[in-house]
Amino acid sequence: MKNHLKRIVAPRTMRIARKEDTWMIRPSAGPHPLKNSIPLGIIIRDYLGLCDSYREAKRVISSGSVLVDGRPRKSHQYPCGFMDVISIPATKKDYRMVYDRKGRLELVTISGKEASWKLCRIENKKHLKGGHTQLNFHDGRTKLVDNDEYKTGDVVRLNLSDNKIEETYPFKKGSISLIIGGSHVGETAEISHLQTVSSSRANLATMKGAEEFFTITHYVFPIGKAKPVISLPEVSMNG
Repeated sequence: MKNHLKRIVAPRTMRIARKEDTWMIRPSAGPHPLKNSIPLGIIIRDYLGLCDSYREAKRVISSGSVLVDGRPRKSHQYPCGFMDVISIPATKKDYRMVYDRKGRLELVTISGKEASWKLCRIENKKHLKGGHTQLNFHDGRTKLVDNDEYKTGDVVRLNLSDNKIEETYPFKKGSISLIIGGSHVGETAEISHLQTVSSSRANLATMKGAEEFFTITHYVFPIGKAKPVISLPEVSMNG
């Protein structure tokens, strides 16, 4: 696999200067696909400005000084994506990665308490022998549960220290959700109606925010019951 990627063709989810240099770090294979991830080296150098060069970024990261979801990641190519929690213990700073209104992945400063958990959407489920159910999340995580009370599309609040589910935000009418794709990306809105389409086309959701709009259900990510439980970029509401 190549270690570099041309900046001009880098995914639009990255907030980088595309014409200053030719090359950039290429995210390695991991929990998030290339088009929806940012390599840790770029986050440390370009997003947070903690160093001036990639060589310095590699040195900082390889020392184990940067945590992603509570675990030290020592590769500058490690792919960070939506809802990942990035912590720098030396600076006592914590960040969560979310989409802004331009569809770019942005870092939002969060408290240490909020950094102890992350939201994970259930992409699909698998029933196993012994009555267990395996939940497969959007970030590649899996979890075995005994009580199959979860549905595909639901979002759970997962404690990063013990991997326990603390709360569930169901994918249903009335849930506050973040739009993670399409022309309304970065907006928060309430699910007003869910429509199952009897064809190969995607199912639709009617959302009620500043105005009513439609989007496909795959773009709807519940983030709360009555209000958002995560901090969001300021531009998420007013562009």
